[in-house]
Formats: sequence, structure tokens, C-alpha cells
Amino acid sequence: MHSSRRLKEARPTQEDRRKVVGYIRVSTGEQALGPQAQRAALQWWCAAHQCNLVAVYADHGVSGAVPADQRYGLTAALHALRRRGAGVLLVASRDRLARDTLVAALVERQVVEFGAAILTADGSGNADSPEGILLRRIVDAFAEFERQSIRARTKAALAIKRARRERISREPPYGWRLSCDGKHIEPDPQEQAAVALARRLRRSGISLRRIGHRLTQRGYTPRKAKCWHPQTITSITNRVRNLDAHHSR
Repeated sequence: MHSSRRLKEARPTQEDRRKVVGYIRVSTGEQALGPQAQRAALQWWCAAHQCNLVAVYADHGVSGAVPADQRYGLTAALHALRRRGAGVLLVASRDRLARDTLVAALVERQVVEFGAAILTADGSGNADSPEGILLRRIVDAFAEFERQSIRARTKAALAIKRARRERISREPPYGWRLSCDGKHIEPDPQEQAAVALARRLRRSGISLRRIGHRLTQRGYTPRKAKCWHPQTITSITNRVRNLDAHHSR
């Protein structure tokens, strides 16, 4: 009872809604709706509704599944809502806010507690009605579904590339080198010998630091480092094991 009364009292007034804080999010793989396009959408919406866009905050290269407290831009936008007395957190579309239903719900609850509302420049789910709330939940669910689908397709594509020994990163993993065609990878004899020794020593129970010392004594060196760190040894042995498993299928 007290909670519902508090949420009703926290609803932004008409004057508050004229002050808008914008939020932009661009993940590493998204180019269709870049920061310039999102900012233009926010400015257009504010001009059409005679609102004042008091500030715009952005997160670049951030997944929509990342919680609000781990996004510098979104955290700053939420603080600005209270500091500037704004009544609206504006995003170009709901999926810019989050691509995870739980994250979206938590951010929306926090915004409401601040006495503000989340609105979208494309108008999806902006209505303050049961239908509008339902539409927001549906849009959030589809955004999460799309993120999971992209992740599944990417994982499947990478598995195929690994099985074909095709290059999947700028630099091949330790133990492998780029072949002459510039597309596939092939074993590097020197590095494969280092990995084989490291894996053999790990199975015998020798500590990671002693393994690094043994590798150095044998003349094996890591990439881009002067000495063998325990994390490096763990990484190369696990990574090569995974590659071997893919190629043996």
C-alpha cells in the first residue's frame, strides 16, 4: 500500500517532463543505430514535444545485458535525473536501455523512485497505461531474445571456423600461426612444444611458477612478455586443449 502510494506521488509533473536527460548506448557489434543517429533521435523528440534536453550520456562498446551500476554513462544519466530535477530519461528505443528483461526492470524501478519516467524517441511503450506497460515488457523480452539469438549464431559460426582452422581473431592463439593464405591457421612447432611441455608439467602437479621457470630454461618465451606469468600458462594450456578438441571432431 505504502509502496504504491509512493510510486504515484513520485510520478513526474508536466513541468518535470520538459527537462529531459538522454541516454545513448552502442555495443561493439552494432552499427545500424550509431551514437549520431541516436542523438539525432533524442533531439528530434525533444523539439517535437517542446522539451529541454539538459544532458546526454553515452556508453560505447557496452552490451545491453550489463547492469546499470557497471555502465558509467547510464549511472551518470541516473544521477543527472536527480541533480537536474529532470522528469524523463529518454532513449532512442527500449533496446538501447537494455537487452535483458531484469536489467530493464531494475533501471525502470530506479527511475520511477527518482520521480521520473523512461520514454523512447520511437514511441514504443510510452503510454502510461496497462497497455503501455504490457508493450514495454514485450519489447524488453524481444530485445533479450534478439541478443540471445545473435549470441547463439556467433557461437555456432566461431565453432565452424575453429573446426576449419580458420582465423577468428587478429592474432592466432599461442601454439598456432597464420598460414600462407592469410585465412587459416596452422600449428607452430616451437610454440606447440612449449605448450606440450607446460601441459605435461601441469599433469605432474608442478606449480605454475615452476612451470614458467622450466619453460624459460628450455628457451621457450611467451608472446609480448619478458617472462611466463601463471595466468599466461593457464590460458595457453586451456586454449590449446579447446582447439584440439574442436579439430579432433
